[in-house]
Amino acid sequence: MTRVDLNLLPALDALLSERSVTGAARRLKLSVSATSRTLTRLRAVTGDRLLLQAGRTLVLTPYAEQLSQRLSALTREVEGVLSRTEHQFDIASLEQRFTLRVGEGFIDLLGAALMDRIRRTAPGVQLRFAPKPDWNAQPLREGAIDLEIGIVKTSAPEVRTRLLFRDRYVGVCRIGHPLLSERSISVEQWAAYDHVMTSRTGEAESTIDATVEPPNRRRKVRMVVPSYTSAMQLARHSDLLAVVPHSCVGNSFVPDYAAANGLQCFELPVPIPAFNISAIWHPRLDHDPAHCWFRAEVLDLCLEAYPRNLPQASPPLHR
Repeated sequence: MTRVDLNLLPALDALLSERSVTGAARRLKLSVSATSRTLTRLRAVTGDRLLLQAGRTLVLTPYAEQLSQRLSALTREVEGVLSRTEHQFDIASLEQRFTLRVGEGFIDLLGAALMDRIRRTAPGVQLRFAPKPDWNAQPLREGAIDLEIGIVKTSAPEVRTRLLFRDRYVGVCRIGHPLLSERSISVEQWAAYDHVMTSRTGEAESTIDATVEPPNRRRKVRMVVPSYTSAMQLARHSDLLAVVPHSCVGNSFVPDYAAANGLQCFELPVPIPAFNISAIWHPRLDHDPAHCWFRAEVLDLCLEAYPRNLPQASPPLHR
């Protein structure tokens, strides 16, 4: 398209609509001579005279008549493609699918609440939860994932993040477990029982165990599973102990989730640092109206679910 000058479209539209070089110049806010030179260029580009003198007025050639019937809409469409136009974003009529990469705990404890929240304002939106086998940022870059929720472990420098809430680890065991008869749980008592560990990679090592010294006081891991929800179910039906995020035992929407699943949580006898749960997305979606709205919905959901675990001030959802 090296011979195409899209700046000629508005001038052609003005000339054919006004049927006057003077009127077109006024509309384009150009001089009459400049508009006349533009008409000469248009005649050379189209190979048609476009406007012909008929007494004191100008009339359109047959080809110009054909152009005038579709030129105005074409000009608006081109301007809309090449410039960022402000438009009213209608959430109620939004028809879109958002793909989230989250852990199973988020789906179980917040999936229904998120869908209910979305359905009230945007009934045409569909949610798709994708597996989270690792922290690879490539699906975000490629657009296969719209939003990831979890700990920021990607090394991709361009990704955007927003803190959703602070989380911490707690222990869980079945209701009636012998460990719960202790008035206070010591490291030795905790380590004396068999444990089920969560590891997405399948590795039987954890930063939790690295904090326990000496090594002979570390827990005895008998099973390794890929998700916290699996670990909780195994603990429910055995004497195994599990370590899970506090967000997995309940929230404002399902406050009795652990008890309803036959589990009781307890504070760990080892010092484990708290950690951040964040929303993660690619910068190409920073200013997309639908994605901005969706990120805000996720943030508000987490504010409601874990109100005491979020900062008082809420910075913008992009940077």
